[in-house]
Amino acid sequence: MKKLQFLPIFFLLFSFGLSAQQEFYKELYEKYPDYKEEDVKQRRFTHDLVVDLIAKQEKNSYFRINKVGESIEGRSLNLLSIGSGKIDVLLWSQMHGDESTATMALFDIFNFLNSEDFKTEKDVMLKEVTLHFLPMLNPDGAEKFQRRNALGIDLNRDALRLQSPESKTLKMVRDSLDADFGFNLHDQSRYYNAEGTNKPASISYLAPAYNYEKSINEVRGNAMKLIVIMNNIIQNYAPGQVGRYNDDFEPRAFGDNIQKWGTSTILIESGGYPNDPEKQEIRKLNFVSILAAIFAIAEEDYKTIAISEYESIPQNDSRLYDLKLTEVTYELLGNEYILDLGMNHREVPGNTPQEYFYRAYVADRGDLSTNYAYKSKELSGYKLSSGRVYPEILKDLEAVEKLDFNKLLEQAYAYVQVENLPENEHFTDYPVNLVTPNFKVAEDISHSFFLEKDGKPEYAVINGFLVKTDEELSAVENALILRQ
Repeated sequence: MKKLQFLPIFFLLFSFGLSAQQEFYKELYEKYPDYKEEDVKQRRFTHDLVVDLIAKQEKNSYFRINKVGESIEGRSLNLLSIGSGKIDVLLWSQMHGDESTATMALFDIFNFLNSEDFKTEKDVMLKEVTLHFLPMLNPDGAEKFQRRNALGIDLNRDALRLQSPESKTLKMVRDSLDADFGFNLHDQSRYYNAEGTNKPASISYLAPAYNYEKSINEVRGNAMKLIVIMNNIIQNYAPGQVGRYNDDFEPRAFGDNIQKWGTSTILIESGGYPNDPEKQEIRKLNFVSILAAIFAIAEEDYKTIAISEYESIPQNDSRLYDLKLTEVTYELLGNEYILDLGMNHREVPGNTPQEYFYRAYVADRGDLSTNYAYKSKELSGYKLSSGRVYPEILKDLEAVEKLDFNKLLEQAYAYVQVENLPENEHFTDYPVNLVTPNFKVAEDISHSFFLEKDGKPEYAVINGFLVKTDEELSAVENALILRQ
């Protein structure tokens, strides 16, 4: 046991085992609001904000900040380092411009490192490890909140050719540090679930393979062991919501190659969490699990972990919808059929980088009994009917404001005709879709329809949001503005 005189908390970890560790990380988790970076509250933010947040760290003499490169469009790539230990740990985020959850968590970790809390434990940790953070590797993609960089390529498929300056920077930093551990921080689809369960894979981990055979050497094995520790921590706060990402070898990917180059690499994928569109809960999970891994690296706790525990983490599956409606009666050409409907919401960019809205679509239909959803409704005995167009043509939004929306939905009106729709607007906060005059409803099942029982529309689906026609309609986060 190293440096026992400095380790009151870590002494407990060794003496009392996992339960003491859980208490330590529980305290970190509970104190998270003290460290949360309040200047970033949404997933969609740009390089300017990151630069401002990095500048705040310059006030802390413990951080060493260096510009290590530039993006294609000339935005800075910055490396923040702290600690004096012989173990180098490299963490990079937002290789994909629209995958920002972990970037938020890194700034929370900076605030934790700057705080006076757990000072003894942090001082000891930073004598054992040196942390290197490269937040927002793809600032050009982040500017448009898109996956790819300004060249239009996926940086995570550029580890061999190194065509992009961002890729060259990551390779240069990894090589110059000869990092012992690496954390490759991403976001994944919110439609992934932990295999065999109805729970979203809010966090997925992976120790990437370094060859097609998926061999396990000491480097990859150490990554697997760390993931076991991280999973054990997260199970306390999001039980059953951890998955294991697919480990098929991708020879062009950075994670696979960095593992191959001798850095024990952990992929973290931030998925979905109920009622958390801005991923603030998953941000918190990133915060506590990354810190748990760093402390485990410093104390070498991971070395006693059995790799078999990694294999027991359920794999990612893809069986989630935003909304699942079961046993709906659907009439087609005079015949009635029983269908399940799985509906998803696609995010569509708005007029600013921070703005977006949802556009629903039917992802699947038929027997969906092996699938799950964030929201489900059993509708046996309910018949699907298309949404109707309100016959009166309204002049403008002021006239729309005066409508009784519950009354409209009770009469199965899903569309309201408006002469003067706002230009360049594609969604509305009203719980009905706004359309141009003479709009025609699609014949097939679309994003908006009604569910009737005994000829009465009891439920409405407006742009994929399910509401009861005679109750509060705030569940419709946005409806659509449609021009024909």
